[in-house]
Amino acid sequence: MHVSTDRIGSKGHATPDFQMKTNPQLRAALDLRGRSGQVKVLRAVASFELSKGLVVLAAGCGMLLLLHRDTSEIAQNLLTLLHISPDHRLSHMVMRQADRITDAKLWTFAGVAACYSTIRFVEAYGLWKARAWAEWIALISGAMYLPFEVRELIRRLSLFHFSLLIVNLAVVLYMVYLRVQDENGARSNG
Repeated sequence: MHVSTDRIGSKGHATPDFQMKTNPQLRAALDLRGRSGQVKVLRAVASFELSKGLVVLAAGCGMLLLLHRDTSEIAQNLLTLLHISPDHRLSHMVMRQADRITDAKLWTFAGVAACYSTIRFVEAYGLWKARAWAEWIALISGAMYLPFEVRELIRRLSLFHFSLLIVNLAVVLYMVYLRVQDENGARSNG
Protein backbone atom coordinates (compact mmCIF):
# COMPACT_ATOMS: atom_id res chain seq x y z
CA MET A 1 0.00 0.00 0.00
CA HIS A 2 1.29 3.44 -0.87
CA VAL A 3 1.57 5.87 2.05
CA SER A 4 1.32 9.54 1.28
CA THR A 5 3.42 11.92 3.33
CA ASP A 6 1.31 14.93 2.44
CA ARG A 7 -1.77 13.57 4.21
CA ILE A 8 -1.39 13.71 7.95
CA GLY A 9 -4.03 12.18 10.16
CA SER A 10 -5.43 13.67 13.36
CA LYS A 11 -2.68 12.06 15.47
CA GLY A 12 0.16 13.31 13.27
CA HIS A 13 0.66 9.99 11.44
CA ALA A 14 0.72 9.60 7.71
CA THR A 15 -2.53 8.16 6.35
CA PRO A 16 -2.75 5.68 3.53
CA ASP A 17 -3.48 7.13 0.13
CA PHE A 18 -6.43 5.05 -1.04
CA GLN A 19 -5.84 4.25 -4.68
CA MET A 20 -8.02 2.21 -6.94
CA LYS A 21 -7.40 -1.44 -6.15
CA THR A 22 -6.52 -3.62 -9.11
CA ASN A 23 -6.05 -7.31 -9.37
CA PRO A 24 -2.45 -8.05 -8.28
CA GLN A 25 -2.00 -10.51 -11.16
CA LEU A 26 -3.15 -7.90 -13.66
CA ARG A 27 -0.88 -5.28 -12.12
CA ALA A 28 2.07 -7.67 -12.21
CA ALA A 29 1.38 -8.61 -15.82
CA LEU A 30 1.12 -4.97 -16.86
CA ASP A 31 4.19 -3.89 -14.90
CA LEU A 32 6.19 -6.83 -16.20
CA ARG A 33 5.18 -6.10 -19.75
CA GLY A 34 5.29 -2.31 -19.38
CA ARG A 35 1.81 -1.78 -20.79
CA SER A 36 -0.26 -0.09 -18.12
CA GLY A 37 -1.31 2.59 -20.63
CA GLN A 38 -2.61 -0.01 -23.09
CA VAL A 39 -5.24 -1.55 -20.83
CA LYS A 40 -8.04 0.54 -22.34
CA VAL A 41 -7.30 -0.69 -25.86
CA LEU A 42 -7.07 -4.32 -24.73
CA ARG A 43 -10.34 -3.97 -22.86
CA ALA A 44 -12.03 -2.37 -25.86
CA VAL A 45 -10.96 -5.34 -28.00
CA ALA A 46 -12.11 -7.69 -25.21
CA SER A 47 -15.51 -6.00 -25.19
CA PHE A 48 -15.75 -6.34 -28.96
CA GLU A 49 -14.90 -10.05 -28.77
CA LEU A 50 -17.41 -10.54 -25.97
CA SER A 51 -20.13 -8.87 -28.04
CA LYS A 52 -19.34 -11.12 -31.04
CA GLY A 53 -19.62 -14.15 -28.78
CA LEU A 54 -22.95 -12.98 -27.37
CA VAL A 55 -24.44 -12.32 -30.82
CA VAL A 56 -23.44 -15.76 -32.11
CA LEU A 57 -24.64 -17.45 -28.91
CA ALA A 58 -28.01 -15.70 -29.28
CA ALA A 59 -28.22 -16.87 -32.90
CA GLY A 60 -27.45 -20.42 -31.81
CA CYS A 61 -30.14 -20.30 -29.15
CA GLY A 62 -32.53 -18.85 -31.74
CA MET A 63 -31.85 -21.85 -33.98
CA LEU A 64 -32.82 -24.17 -31.13
CA LEU A 65 -36.19 -22.41 -30.96
CA LEU A 66 -36.87 -23.75 -34.47
CA LEU A 67 -36.53 -27.41 -33.40
CA HIS A 68 -39.56 -29.57 -34.23
CA ARG A 69 -41.28 -26.63 -35.97
CA ASP A 70 -42.40 -26.09 -39.54
CA THR A 71 -39.58 -23.86 -40.80
CA SER A 72 -41.35 -23.28 -44.11
CA GLU A 73 -44.32 -21.77 -42.32
CA ILE A 74 -42.03 -19.64 -40.13
CA ALA A 75 -40.17 -18.41 -43.23
CA GLN A 76 -43.44 -17.61 -44.97
CA ASN A 77 -44.66 -15.64 -41.94
CA LEU A 78 -41.36 -13.75 -41.79
CA LEU A 79 -41.57 -12.83 -45.47
CA THR A 80 -45.16 -11.64 -44.98
CA LEU A 81 -44.13 -9.60 -41.95
CA LEU A 82 -41.34 -7.96 -43.97
CA HIS A 83 -43.76 -7.31 -46.88
CA ILE A 84 -41.64 -9.29 -49.34
CA SER A 85 -43.61 -10.50 -52.33
CA PRO A 86 -43.87 -14.29 -52.75
CA ASP A 87 -42.85 -13.75 -56.38
CA HIS A 88 -39.61 -11.99 -55.41
CA ARG A 89 -36.32 -13.81 -56.00
CA LEU A 90 -35.35 -13.39 -52.32
CA SER A 91 -38.61 -15.00 -51.28
CA HIS A 92 -37.90 -18.07 -53.42
CA MET A 93 -34.38 -18.36 -51.99
CA VAL A 94 -35.60 -18.11 -48.38
CA MET A 95 -38.29 -20.71 -48.95
CA ARG A 96 -35.80 -23.15 -50.58
CA GLN A 97 -33.45 -22.78 -47.60
CA ALA A 98 -36.30 -23.19 -45.11
CA ASP A 99 -37.29 -26.48 -46.76
CA ARG A 100 -33.72 -27.80 -46.34
CA ILE A 101 -33.52 -27.16 -42.59
CA THR A 102 -33.59 -30.28 -40.44
CA ASP A 103 -33.37 -30.73 -36.69
CA ALA A 104 -29.89 -32.25 -37.13
CA LYS A 105 -28.72 -29.12 -38.99
CA LEU A 106 -30.17 -26.90 -36.26
CA TRP A 107 -28.33 -28.86 -33.56
CA THR A 108 -25.12 -28.66 -35.58
CA PHE A 109 -25.45 -24.92 -36.03
CA ALA A 110 -26.20 -24.44 -32.32
CA GLY A 111 -23.18 -26.57 -31.39
CA VAL A 112 -20.86 -24.63 -33.68
CA ALA A 113 -22.26 -21.36 -32.29
CA ALA A 114 -21.63 -22.55 -28.72
CA CYS A 115 -18.01 -23.50 -29.56
CA TYR A 116 -17.37 -20.21 -31.36
CA SER A 117 -18.89 -18.23 -28.48
CA THR A 118 -16.79 -20.11 -25.93
CA ILE A 119 -13.62 -19.22 -27.83
CA ARG A 120 -14.69 -15.55 -27.99
CA PHE A 121 -15.52 -15.51 -24.25
CA VAL A 122 -12.15 -17.07 -23.31
CA GLU A 123 -10.36 -14.61 -25.58
CA ALA A 124 -12.28 -11.67 -24.09
CA TYR A 125 -11.41 -12.80 -20.56
CA GLY A 126 -7.73 -13.14 -21.42
CA LEU A 127 -7.59 -9.76 -23.15
CA TRP A 128 -9.38 -8.11 -20.23
CA LYS A 129 -6.72 -9.55 -17.92
CA ALA A 130 -3.91 -8.57 -20.36
CA ARG A 131 -2.74 -12.14 -20.93
CA ALA A 132 -0.26 -12.82 -23.74
CA TRP A 133 -2.01 -16.07 -24.74
CA ALA A 134 -5.20 -14.11 -25.44
CA GLU A 135 -3.29 -11.72 -27.69
CA TRP A 136 -2.10 -14.72 -29.68
CA ILE A 137 -5.69 -15.98 -30.01
CA ALA A 138 -6.85 -12.53 -31.16
CA LEU A 139 -3.97 -12.27 -33.63
CA ILE A 140 -4.47 -15.72 -35.17
CA SER A 141 -8.27 -15.67 -35.29
CA GLY A 142 -8.34 -12.14 -36.64
CA ALA A 143 -5.76 -12.94 -39.32
CA MET A 144 -7.79 -15.99 -40.38
CA TYR A 145 -10.77 -13.76 -41.20
CA LEU A 146 -8.84 -11.23 -43.32
CA PRO A 147 -8.80 -13.19 -46.64
CA PHE A 148 -12.55 -13.82 -46.39
CA GLU A 149 -13.23 -10.16 -45.62
CA VAL A 150 -11.09 -9.01 -48.56
CA ARG A 151 -12.93 -11.46 -50.85
CA GLU A 152 -16.32 -10.17 -49.66
CA LEU A 153 -15.19 -6.57 -50.15
CA ILE A 154 -14.09 -7.38 -53.72
CA ARG A 155 -17.34 -9.22 -54.45
CA ARG A 156 -19.58 -6.56 -52.94
CA LEU A 157 -18.13 -3.17 -52.09
CA SER A 158 -20.11 -1.82 -49.14
CA LEU A 159 -19.53 0.35 -46.12
CA PHE A 160 -20.32 -2.60 -43.84
CA HIS A 161 -17.71 -4.91 -45.42
CA PHE A 162 -15.15 -2.11 -45.57
CA SER A 163 -15.72 -1.22 -41.89
CA LEU A 164 -15.49 -4.87 -40.88
CA LEU A 165 -12.17 -5.23 -42.71
CA ILE A 166 -10.74 -2.04 -41.17
CA VAL A 167 -11.73 -2.99 -37.61
CA ASN A 168 -10.37 -6.52 -37.95
CA LEU A 169 -7.16 -5.28 -39.58
CA ALA A 170 -6.68 -2.74 -36.77
CA VAL A 171 -7.08 -5.48 -34.14
CA VAL A 172 -4.61 -7.77 -35.93
CA LEU A 173 -2.03 -5.00 -36.37
CA TYR A 174 -2.38 -3.95 -32.75
CA MET A 175 -1.85 -7.53 -31.56
CA VAL A 176 1.22 -7.79 -33.81
CA TYR A 177 2.50 -4.56 -32.27
CA LEU A 178 2.00 -5.94 -28.74
CA ARG A 179 3.70 -9.24 -29.59
CA VAL A 180 6.70 -7.41 -31.16
CA GLN A 181 6.87 -5.08 -28.18
CA ASP A 182 6.91 -8.04 -25.77
CA GLU A 183 9.59 -9.81 -27.83
CA ASN A 184 11.78 -6.69 -27.85
CA GLY A 185 11.25 -6.27 -24.11
CA ALA A 186 12.19 -9.89 -23.46
CA ARG A 187 15.40 -9.51 -25.49
CA SER A 188 16.43 -6.32 -23.69
CA ASN A 189 15.74 -7.86 -20.25
CA GLY A 190 17.35 -11.21 -21.05
